[in-house]
Amino acid sequence: MATKKPSLPTAPTTPVREGDSGNSVVLERRTQKVKPPKMYQVVMLNDDFTPMEFVVLVIQEFFSKDRETATQIMLKIHLDGKGVCGVYSRDVAATKVDQVLEAAKQHGHPLQCVSEPVE
Repeated sequence: MATKKPSLPTAPTTPVREGDSGNSVVLERRTQKVKPPKMYQVVMLNDDFTPMEFVVLVIQEFFSKDRETATQIMLKIHLDGKGVCGVYSRDVAATKVDQVLEAAKQHGHPLQCVSEPVE
């Protein structure tokens, strides 16, 4: 058991310079305003050869959508020619596009997917 009370640390002192004529320059720290990163949407394009069920499975697997939402996105792709599957930062969007294209290639489907900046 300690017999002494712990002492509080003292504040550091700054040395006083002799002969300072008051012509010193003081720099102020300014906070930088950082813009949020530009976002990119992953867009899947319609084709006449890729089965609708495969598109739904890809949307579920790579974009973490439930079956109902994935089916709605697939129908938008089918009817409008393209559909947004998700919005991500540039690196994540590029990775999602690569994953979709690789899965389509492995299963022999011509499914196309691109990322484009959100405006």
